Amino acid sequence: MNRRNFIKMAGGAAMAGAIAGCVGRGAAWVGGAGGRLDAAAFHTARRYAKTPFGDIAYVERGAGDAALFLHGFPLNGFQWRGAIERLSPYRRCIAPDFLGMGYTQVREGQDVGPRAQAAMIVSLLDSLGIASVDLVANDSGGQVAQLIVAAHPERVRTLLLTNCDTETNSPPPAMLPVIALAKEGKFVDQWLGAWWDDKTLARSPQGIGGMCFADPSQPTDEAIDTYFGPLLSTSRRKALAHAYAIALERNPLIGIRTTLERSAVPARIVWGAADTIFPADSAAYLDRTLGGSRGVRLLQGSKLFWPEERPDVIAEEARMLWNAWAPRTAWR
Repeated sequence: MNRRNFIKMAGGAAMAGAIAGCVGRGAAWVGGAGGRLDAAAFHTARRYAKTPFGDIAYVERGAGDAALFLHGFPLNGFQWRGAIERLSPYRRCIAPDFLGMGYTQVREGQDVGPRAQAAMIVSLLDSLGIASVDLVANDSGGQVAQLIVAAHPERVRTLLLTNCDTETNSPPPAMLPVIALAKEGKFVDQWLGAWWDDKTLARSPQGIGGMCFADPSQPTDEAIDTYFGPLLSTSRRKALAHAYAIALERNPLIGIRTTLERSAVPARIVWGAADTIFPADSAAYLDRTLGGSRGVRLLQGSKLFWPEERPDVIAEEARMLWNAWAPRTAWR
């Protein structure tokens, strides 16, 4: 798919999402309640929630207590399609796109740093009438999840963290070249654009596939289009993606340890042990730091974006955590 055709498709998807946002929560999902969440279904089902931060793109499926899925960089809510398929019989599963990522329409002048992202998520929950959620997060989404747990523990029932930033590793050294290129305004075109144009390159050891996925067939063509296409579509989208990366240079988790130690939010840590960006000792650190930690599971051979490759593990761990949860005070 060339860029011109993608931009046409994205415009149509945005219109479809706007229409879907006007439909009640009981509307049928494309393909039925148990249908596969491929890119076409995701585009059709996308909705937009108006917030002070902009119109936040999200996809939801299921009913009852809410589970919120926070994606990594430079991905969007599509990362969680497999987990949502498996978990929507048990939760109202919601996967938003962060400010500057995916299809979210950011308000002019809006900060897209991690603290703003956390505030946006709380605002999104308010707009959807959701009091508390089960949080599931990966990569920079895990950083945002920790900020939410620290500032708004009453909004979090449980926390399932996968490979992500910690106070002692944010940003990880592997992000520094990305941040440097973003400051020059080159990252989106030189990296994402090259991978979008050449999907074989994207899946090579030199691409996002080799860096962040264990399976050499990942990410799929439709995932590459869904992730990178919107970020390449306009100069403003490129600028927002660069702003997102640059904002990661300053560690927003500094000083958070004491607060997390006092947290009694039930937490589970599942970590890809082959990740070269967030090593396994980060999982051990979180286990020691999170007051409500229920231990660590290491996945041998898995890398940063393993939740996309292994949604069965997300579903298994989430259900065990949710089933074990009982009402308790959020702080010790």
